[in-house]
Amino acid sequence: MAHHALASQESYNPNHLLDILLGKMQLKNDAALSRLLEVAPPVISKIRHHRLPVGASLLIRMHEVTGMSIRDLRDLMGDRRTKYRLSDAQGRPKPEDRLADKKTESGIAAH
Repeated sequence: MAHHALASQESYNPNHLLDILLGKMQLKNDAALSRLLEVAPPVISKIRHHRLPVGASLLIRMHEVTGMSIRDLRDLMGDRRTKYRLSDAQGRPKPEDRLADKKTESGIAAH
């Protein structure tokens, strides 16, 4: 069974977040929550079983539906990280962009 990195944090408990949302929105079950959040029911199940993290897009959707802040939503699931790591690929120019930059720097106009 594959676990994501956040699941290894002792305080991480997405079930608490999901249970709070069920109560706040007065929903009967996870299927109703998945309809409200406009995600497939297996997404909620995978989150409950720590096979899928609560991603940014889902957090944003939870914020839109409930009006709760992203910080409060993250706190409810025990995600208390204050810094985020970007992957090595984020923020880097694409290889073809770097090639165009090199040609421009050397005086060769990129066509």
